[in-house]
Amino acid sequence: MLSARNKIRGIVSEVRCEGVMGIVKVTAGENKITAVITADSVRDLKIEIGKKVVAVIKATEVMIANTPQQMSARNQLSGTVSSVSKDDLMAIVKLDIAEDTGITAIISKEAAEQLQLAAGVEAVAIIKSTSVMIAAD
Repeated sequence: MLSARNKIRGIVSEVRCEGVMGIVKVTAGENKITAVITADSVRDLKIEIGKKVVAVIKATEVMIANTPQQMSARNQLSGTVSSVSKDDLMAIVKLDIAEDTGITAIISKEAAEQLQLAAGVEAVAIIKSTSVMIAAD
């Protein structure tokens, strides 16, 4: 069990290693998730094309935007806000990105209000590839 809220199951669609680092691309339904992990981890986890894996992302590593952005962050997952919970400082935003797949972000209350996030609003979860961990059997 992990404390990370976001665990997205998928299948490895691409693996590239060079030197000490590797790029792993995971297909999860219509979503594509890119992770940058060490080449040692690629070998230790025996990651290869077709392998079932889980992309693990801490909610604090997820940014939210109203629309897709042109930026260096490789992961942009579009969906619909299913809920927003706020306290005086922070907000937990849950976004449905596929029929059985969601992603949770913890952002500032101020950002949630500025973006006018509420259930039913379209939004985009943005995650740097270096913030994605890969779990495999």
